[in-house]
Amino acid sequence: MTAVRAPTAPGGVPAPVTRVARGRAGIVAVAVLVVLAAAPLFLAPFATTTLTRILVFALFAVSLDLLVGVTGLPSLGHAGYFGAGAYAAGWVSINVTAEAPVPLLAGLAVGAVAAAATGWVTVRSQGVFFLMLTLAIGETLQQVADSWESVTGGANGLTGVPAVRLAGAPLANIGFLYWYVLVFGVVGFAAVALVARSPFGAALRGIRDNEPRMRALGYSTSLYKYAVFVVAGGVAGLAGSLLVAQQRLVSPADLGFTTASFALLAVIIGGAGSLWGACLGAALVIVIRDALDLGGNGTLVLGIVFVLVVYLLPRGVAGLLPRGGRASAPRGGRASAPRGGRASAPPWRKGST
Repeated sequence: MTAVRAPTAPGGVPAPVTRVARGRAGIVAVAVLVVLAAAPLFLAPFATTTLTRILVFALFAVSLDLLVGVTGLPSLGHAGYFGAGAYAAGWVSINVTAEAPVPLLAGLAVGAVAAAATGWVTVRSQGVFFLMLTLAIGETLQQVADSWESVTGGANGLTGVPAVRLAGAPLANIGFLYWYVLVFGVVGFAAVALVARSPFGAALRGIRDNEPRMRALGYSTSLYKYAVFVVAGGVAGLAGSLLVAQQRLVSPADLGFTTASFALLAVIIGGAGSLWGACLGAALVIVIRDALDLGGNGTLVLGIVFVLVVYLLPRGVAGLLPRGGRASAPRGGRASAPRGGRASAPPWRKGST
């Protein structure tokens, strides 16, 4: 008598279990959105402003996670596209119109164009060379912002950005501005999630796990990496435009290494490859750095947290759950990569992209 096996999902998990897990994840996601939407009704203005900053930084961290966790491209210059989008949105708001969604589209477009202009050479490098190229790009963009005073305001930054307008009315109220950032932040997160879960995203994970095998299978890995580099740059530019809407100014520091390192720190703490983990990491970074009164020692505390996470939670906060935002294997099994690839170590431990 022939035994009948239960259908399984690509990761080796029984299909009914996968559907149940997805259903639970959907319920949790809806509950989180409801809580976030209701937050301004119960929080003080300072707490609402802090939560708005968390949403902006979370979208930025998610865009970086698309490179680091999904594709295995740890970047030290991703803040360049974040800041470029912020400057574009601010300049358009001052000189053209502050009516939504024009500044948002300008930030997204400039972030994507900047990534397209710099990514074609960058994605053809690997390991330390990739890290150094991305770092050089970010520092170059910061120097451009610092010296191009007629457009960027130079070292003083781009100030006097008007409040974003919706149907002709400025969003001066903190709560309305928070909902504006929440809506477009969710849209950006959903777009990244769709990319990560699509066949295109599966190919990216295959490149992350075993790029030579993917090339042998006929994939143009450089083209795939270039495409995701541009997508991540566009989402980072969108996050930068939301930053301008929230703080109504942008400075060269928003393009620099410090901002990029905080985003990478958020991704690692949350768990590279887990989009919601990147959001949690971003929240932790903003709360420790900006919200808590630590006597100027916020960066020191973040460094300690990072060391503890690397040694105690090598897969980040997301690794505490069985399916922390990435393909996981059944108990006692091993995670399977797309089309026969091997399971991967975190990208910062691999020594190459």
